[in-house]
Amino acid sequence: MRIGELSRRTGVNAHQLRYYEAQGLLEADRAANGYREYDESAVLRVKQIRHLLGAGLSSEDIAYLLPCAVGEAPQLPGCPELLAAIRSRLRRLDDQMAELARSRSALAGYLDAAERMGEESYPPFECADQEPVPA
Repeated sequence: MRIGELSRRTGVNAHQLRYYEAQGLLEADRAANGYREYDESAVLRVKQIRHLLGAGLSSEDIAYLLPCAVGEAPQLPGCPELLAAIRSRLRRLDDQMAELARSRSALAGYLDAAERMGEESYPPFECADQEPVPA
């Protein structure tokens, strides 16, 4: 099947499919006219990629895990290397979430303090010609 049909069957646009191919996540043969030709297994492969991307994995992580993936969801075997890769990614996500929580707490603190002070305690805004900060 050509890239357009794979796109229709998976709901993934052709640009993304070419990106998956460039990242080594998806393989295509080339027809005599140079068009990409995918076999039927590409539909399942794209669905697996989308699920793994949805879990927050990078294309590098997915390239490592994908050869072991089974089924659309996909299921991954519990071999030590795969478990270590998933644990590593989970730790990175935990670290990012902790950093976001710290940032959120700091911003909430600034907002709370500003609201407690009230508008009357501030001098007129000096940069009145600037656009307000977007919400």
